[in-house]
Amino acid sequence: MAKLKLGAIADDKPVKLTVELPADVHRDLAAYTDMLARETGQSISDPAKLVAPMLARFMATDRAFAKTRRKGQPAQGRG
Repeated sequence: MAKLKLGAIADDKPVKLTVELPADVHRDLAAYTDMLARETGQSISDPAKLVAPMLARFMATDRAFAKTRRKGQPAQGRG
């Protein structure tokens, strides 16, 4: 089996965020949850618990985002 990009999920105090996902993305997230549980031996009851680590991993590996943060420039958000 290929090594997944995520590791064990930290048990941290959450901040509530509501999002809507396309059905196919939710199915893939559920499948990823199952694979990660098998790989880490950690029981993950809710696929939504993967969203934050996935977003964090994505932002941590986005070179343009990291470069902007290093320069101290605020990221352009919505608004």
